[in-house]
Amino acid sequence: MSGGVDSAVATARAVDAGHDVTGVHLALSRAPEAVRAGARGCCTVEDSRDARRAADVLGIPFYIWDLAEQFREDVIDDFVAEYAAGRTPNPCLRCNEKIKFTAVLDRARALGFDAVVTGHHAKLELDDAGTPHLARSVDMGKDQSYVLAVLTPDQLRFAMFPLGDTTKDDVRAEAARRGLSVADKPDSHDICFIANGDTAGFLTQHLGEQPGEIVDSTSGEVLGSHNGSYSFTIGQRKGLRLGNPVSDGKPRYVLDISPVDNRVTVGTADQLDIATVVAERPVWTTGEVPALPWSGTVQMRAHGGMAGAVVEIDADGRLVVGLTEPVKGISAGQAIVLYDSDNVVGSATICHTVAA
Repeated sequence: MSGGVDSAVATARAVDAGHDVTGVHLALSRAPEAVRAGARGCCTVEDSRDARRAADVLGIPFYIWDLAEQFREDVIDDFVAEYAAGRTPNPCLRCNEKIKFTAVLDRARALGFDAVVTGHHAKLELDDAGTPHLARSVDMGKDQSYVLAVLTPDQLRFAMFPLGDTTKDDVRAEAARRGLSVADKPDSHDICFIANGDTAGFLTQHLGEQPGEIVDSTSGEVLGSHNGSYSFTIGQRKGLRLGNPVSDGKPRYVLDISPVDNRVTVGTADQLDIATVVAERPVWTTGEVPALPWSGTVQMRAHGGMAGAVVEIDADGRLVVGLTEPVKGISAGQAIVLYDSDNVVGSATICHTVAA
């Protein structure tokens, strides 16, 4: 129970379904009183109180589990290390993988519970053999199947997502009918452990300033400087602060981030086009590799659009994803999720891209 409206209603539905439910709030910050800024952030003292009030209304036991140290190691430290390596991670995906459906699920199972229920907007059904089938929520604007696609079949087998058939507006209306005080509480935004939204400042605090050059991909000309290549992402246009004008007058975008020489390479918009994506560590949602070559759609950002693709597996077990149309600005470190219509087939971590 995060203290938000989604987890409160998901809990209520689990109670209504006749389950013996215990509410658990995760303490993920060592200084939770300092992690709230308006609607940003989550897992604060304020949130824990909101979660407890919801549990009281529902008449269920409520506990707070301190996972701050594990969250720091598995999510925050991973986030910083990925940026330092020139990649762009998704911390929400890592939190689901390492915290909510590893640390929490393992502890819950050890204590005798049958499943972990969350307020994620996604559908999950188990067939007669217990094989999980993960799919998009009916509310495409709130769908979170992308950040759940990293979960293994064993993790999904012990998960429940009661909100997959409900829009966010209907969730809020239901919370109000149930007398839950979080009915109108704003959603948290951005990265929960960077409450002010200043990712570059957060990374500078952890990695220190590392001055380097910004160079043009075609001419090799030095166009500007930066204080740390880790503060850039592929496809970025704003905030480059190029000191020298570009001869063709076209805007420049980040094409490559090289932590080895601390160099950021920029180029024109058409140079962002990607034709092929290579991704490692595949996870197949049902546990079975689909017949190859596989054709369907893929999503490569948490809030990104869909693209048609044909997928093969190379000799190293990596996915080689040929895109039917070029896609701009794909970054290593992000997840690529495979969909058959609305059903999740699997996911992998992008490690390499090939320009169109």
